[in-house]
Amino acid sequence: MRALKIPHNWPFRDTSRHIASRPHLWHVQEMGAGPTLLLIHGAGGATHSWRNLIPLLVPHYRVIAFDLPGQGFTVLGDRARCGLDAVAQDIATLCTHEGWQPAAVIGHSAGAAIALRLAEIMPLQAVIGINAALSKFEGMAGWLFPAVAKLLAITPFIPQIFSKLAGTPTQVHDLLVSTGSHIEPAGEAQYLHLVRMPSHVDATLTMMAQWTLDALLARLGQQKTPCLLLTGSNDRAVPPSVSRKAAEVIPMAEPATCAGFGHLVHEEAAAQVASLILPFLAQCGVAPQSKA
Repeated sequence: MRALKIPHNWPFRDTSRHIASRPHLWHVQEMGAGPTLLLIHGAGGATHSWRNLIPLLVPHYRVIAFDLPGQGFTVLGDRARCGLDAVAQDIATLCTHEGWQPAAVIGHSAGAAIALRLAEIMPLQAVIGINAALSKFEGMAGWLFPAVAKLLAITPFIPQIFSKLAGTPTQVHDLLVSTGSHIEPAGEAQYLHLVRMPSHVDATLTMMAQWTLDALLARLGQQKTPCLLLTGSNDRAVPPSVSRKAAEVIPMAEPATCAGFGHLVHEEAAAQVASLILPFLAQCGVAPQSKA
């Protein structure tokens, strides 16, 4: 597998490296010192999603962010391993391969579901879900959306066509605004770069086609890891009620809300998000590195 070229102005590009851990070639960014925090972006995102939050975490923690299989600059090694269980298992394998022992995992949207799955297969002190995608599609969408995703994922040239049609500044701006979020122009430009990558679009569609939460949702009441479920009150992609309902089921879960922000709240209001995350980590015993 050949590593994908990372733009020179990509956030924290100087920390980027590629790690071959079966079956993928992972794009990883690592910085800071102290207890290890693993950052998992949502479907269709990449490490750039953490660009505003990472600077608020690295003074206290060692932060490791990576792109999900096939998304961003991680090269997909097995198209059959894009579903929840397979992705979580491959991340756990990557951690073992690199000797990482995460104290906590922070996941956005679908990344929060992966974080909770990881908590079932490796020891963690805390899980933080940001606008966690922890609900099944309802009604017609319950069968129509997965069927469409599967069709798109196996139809030749669809990713290329989508990248060409949707890869315009206006289309990407409108897509981001539709989630209830307003981010800075540099952030929009990074999403535009991703949408223009057919490999990224293909992997995102493949992930959607293989995604199923039924088993994880059925086990939420058995979760043993403390969990903070943080939402943006203006999230139009995943209603805040999803996290509130999950918090009622997960034994050691706490809900928290950032008023006025959308699905990309950690990009819009990183300081406010950090002000909720840092005390929760300390409360869970994930103590920041001591200042000498």
